[in-house]
Amino acid sequence: MTKIEFPQDFIWGAATASYQIEGAYQEDGRGLSIWDTFSRIPGKVINGDNGDIACDSYHRYREDIALMKELGIKSYRFSIAWPRIFPEGTGEVNAKGLEFYESFIDTLLENGIEPVCTLYHWDLPQALQDKGGWRNRSTIEAFVGYCEMLFRTFHGKIKQWYTINEPWCASFLSHYYGEHAPGDKDLQIAVDVAHHLLIAHGGAVRKFRELQYDGKIGYAPNVTWMEPYSSRQEDLDACRRQNGWFLEWFMDPVFKGKYPSFLVEWFREAGAELHIVEGDMELISEPIDMLGINYYNGSVAKFDKEAGLIQCSTMNVGYEHTDIGWPIYPQGFYTVLSYIHSLYGDIPIYITENGACYNEEPVDGVVSDQRRIEFIHKHLIQLERCLTSGIPVKGYYCWSLMDNFEWAYGYTKRFGLIHVDYNTLQRTKKDSYYWYQDTIANGGFDI
Repeated sequence: MTKIEFPQDFIWGAATASYQIEGAYQEDGRGLSIWDTFSRIPGKVINGDNGDIACDSYHRYREDIALMKELGIKSYRFSIAWPRIFPEGTGEVNAKGLEFYESFIDTLLENGIEPVCTLYHWDLPQALQDKGGWRNRSTIEAFVGYCEMLFRTFHGKIKQWYTINEPWCASFLSHYYGEHAPGDKDLQIAVDVAHHLLIAHGGAVRKFRELQYDGKIGYAPNVTWMEPYSSRQEDLDACRRQNGWFLEWFMDPVFKGKYPSFLVEWFREAGAELHIVEGDMELISEPIDMLGINYYNGSVAKFDKEAGLIQCSTMNVGYEHTDIGWPIYPQGFYTVLSYIHSLYGDIPIYITENGACYNEEPVDGVVSDQRRIEFIHKHLIQLERCLTSGIPVKGYYCWSLMDNFEWAYGYTKRFGLIHVDYNTLQRTKKDSYYWYQDTIANGGFDI
């Protein structure tokens, strides 16, 4: 029997996002977000689902925190809904929205759970979108002002901040593919938005430094790993572009103060120019304290001239898939973290999201989700490989604490350790909940 063990100070957590779980979309002065608007456009979200109620965590957060405490997590990563704080994006603070988060954070602390805050998990106030959203550089200033208010309010209570969650999704998936709010399908807009998101990140980091509060700040990009199908140069180049689109495009500016030239040229040839104003790169490259990494999948891939912008096509080489259709590739977890470490050095890494979609339903009050257990088990083995290799991974946040609104998939895809009945809102602990509970208590597991 081999024991997979993690350091005693390793942080075990779980993660969620505001729009996906809170509900209460028109309560206590909350303004509309771009997801409130997008989800009401016919055909954008499966079954016409929306986050109006979601998991109703706005009203049930004490019950949810009790489940977290029982689970044994030491840290909970959540996001704050910008339109709940500033209904118009800027201007007057919504006192009731702020009171909700004050009570929520205090309850976490009372239960011995460290609050970890994501400042932007995609619910941009619709009022700002009406003025151009992230295409408009004034949204950067609005974001920094929103962050400053939260820094001032919660300093001493929140000691770990993430500025932007998955900037690739908030730019390219949302403004080039149009699959997420606001639904643009324009490469130039997507490139502009990606750049503006990174400036907003840097502006928030600089403001945090100016305030000189205790705590740490970083951001949480999502990454993938495509392994070349062959040693042919066109396969190597295609996978480099695909990996780099997620990784170097959003990390080189932060850690090196410049964009990767091979992608700048690739986008230029596709008709999209990178528009940099003096001072942008200095702001983007403000030093950060930690790096959040979201990893769900990877695969083997090859060059395919017909495969869209990046011309990289995933190969069916027999990997199993989760119920959302994503290939299961634990080896890629180790490989991509090793690659990040080789490029950017010993920046502390937290796995801010990792998990799997499996849609098992309760049978006699039991949710037997063995496939999710196997998924997490395999990925934690790869994470322990990283630690053994000297990569400074400091914590792991399972996605997700509970089933929730899965963006364009609505309520058809379940990622949670806790099952949510969307009709009754009853919570049911899955077998994976109990497995993760044991893993946390034991600091690892036997294989």
